[in-house]
Amino acid sequence: MEFDRELDTSGLNCPLPLLRLKKILNEMESREVVYVIATDPASVLDFGVFADQTGNEILEHREENGRYHYWIRKK
Repeated sequence: MEFDRELDTSGLNCPLPLLRLKKILNEMESREVVYVIATDPASVLDFGVFADQTGNEILEHREENGRYHYWIRKK
């Protein structure tokens, strides 16, 4: 999947992945996509709740070998 920005939060635990995601989304234009890599299992819940509350869209999410991959479109 194509994306405009990449954010690697590997090794960071809650709340840092979410805070880094918020920061990069603030720098992006509407409809741009950020690809996020995380290792914190809590990111699944955190990013889902964040997307629901802010209107940003998780286009795709998958877990591979303890790494969580997200493609998130800014509203």
